[in-house]
Amino acid sequence: MDISKIDLNLLVVLHHLLLKKRVSAVAELLGMSQPAVSSALGRLRATLGDELFLRTQGGMEPTPYAMQLAEPVAVALDGLQQALNVRAAFDPALSTRSFCLAMTDVGEMYFLPVLVDALTRSAPGVTLQVVSVTQASLKEDMATGRIDLAMGLLPQLQAGFFQQALFRQKYICLMRKGHALAGQNKLDLASFTAAEHVRIVAAGTGHGRVDVALEQQKLRRRFRLTVPHYVALGDVLSHSDLIATVPERFADRTLVPFGLVKRDLPMAVDESAIHQFWHGRLLRDPGHRWLRQAIQKLFGDGETPQNEQAV
Repeated sequence: MDISKIDLNLLVVLHHLLLKKRVSAVAELLGMSQPAVSSALGRLRATLGDELFLRTQGGMEPTPYAMQLAEPVAVALDGLQQALNVRAAFDPALSTRSFCLAMTDVGEMYFLPVLVDALTRSAPGVTLQVVSVTQASLKEDMATGRIDLAMGLLPQLQAGFFQQALFRQKYICLMRKGHALAGQNKLDLASFTAAEHVRIVAAGTGHGRVDVALEQQKLRRRFRLTVPHYVALGDVLSHSDLIATVPERFADRTLVPFGLVKRDLPMAVDESAIHQFWHGRLLRDPGHRWLRQAIQKLFGDGETPQNEQAV
């Protein structure tokens, strides 16, 4: 199809319909009337020969062809916007921009208290929305601009995205202060494997490497409890004789509030490297660059290689 036959303003409407999925929301966002948005959609349907959206109780659901257009249209419009705003500055003290971050629950517990406090002081008008990295649409949402940045140990984002390392961390054993093993300054393997454990199955992350390390040594843990996230772990450990193997920086946030102690593991487990990830369409965006730099300054350990790179 000859692109000269398409009014590029219609692609702006298409892009926001793909994001909002409601004519009324797009009309308000673009300062148009709802009939004008409906008319624009009608012209697009006629030009492209596809329904593009079907009305449902949940809003306007895109057809497979519309979903196929989503990323190319988003990338094209973003490229144009960046080209037009190439000299635009981002002033965090005055900005009212909202950023959407994807992270796990353990990431929320570690990153958010520090990040929100820093933004309150340096960028009081900037707001954050946090979503889970476990959602199936993570890659698509980052490519289309619904999600600005993802943070964590995320093997599913190891291809097709830019990344920057923040820090490396080891895994440790976490338990209550009164636990029988808390008296051991150095855990032995027999006591560790004989104890009753909490297993955290954090979908979408790479934190299952402890199980891999044990399997390589033909060792297994005794799991009394399996949970899908970290959020209740502090309470569980403080009120039981269970132990858990967790990333050290998460453990450090739980020691004082829940009366816990940490001990080194009695076997070798590879450290994890925590990164921030973003789509190439945001590489040169001034606001996004400021956010990445702020996160690097707050959480970078100064030792892990910190080059931004495409993977």
